[in-house]
Amino acid sequence: MLGWALVFLVVGIIAAVFGFSGIANAAAGIAKIIFFVFVVLFLGSLLLSIV
Repeated sequence: MLGWALVFLVVGIIAAVFGFSGIANAAAGIAKIIFFVFVVLFLGSLLLSIV
C-alpha cells in the first residue's frame, strides 16, 4: 500500500512539473489518503501483534 502511495505521489509531482494542476492535485490527494490508510493499518497491526 505504501508503494501505491509513492506511485501516486510521483505521478502528482510529474503532472505538476508539466503544468497539469488538476491531475497533480488529484494524484496528491489520493497519495495522501492511501498513506494515512497505510499508517492506520500499520499501527493497528503493530498494536495487535503486541497484545
